[in-house]
Amino acid sequence: MAISRRSSMLLVMALVLGTVSLATAASGVATFYTQYTPSACYGNRNMGNMVAAANDRLYNNGAVCGRCYAVKCAGAAAGGGGGNPCTGASVTVKMVDNCASSDGCTSTIDLSREAFAKIANLDAGVIRITYNPTGCP
Repeated sequence: MAISRRSSMLLVMALVLGTVSLATAASGVATFYTQYTPSACYGNRNMGNMVAAANDRLYNNGAVCGRCYAVKCAGAAAGGGGGNPCTGASVTVKMVDNCASSDGCTSTIDLSREAFAKIANLDAGVIRITYNPTGCP
């Protein structure tokens, strides 16, 4: 069975785009929180429970508000529970708050409890993550 030149080009493009996507994933640390309002971005407006707070750098004076990120557990982090806490799933969250270093935040992304539970065992408390900007559902 012969593969046409066009099919070959499409396959190569798909492989390149997939590799670029993986290469652009940022890495960091995630924790979780349970009180979603008020938030720095939306005040007392309820934005659901698949939400997160960004550290100061990612928050960028509110520029990240309303943007969505695909987050995946990459393993246990120092200070977390032992073993592999990851479920293998990924989760899409909307950035609604600031996890300010002045408030003691040491994570890159502070996930809602529900979002954290989709990607890792809650007992871990803190995990290593990869994350990418993505469209909001």
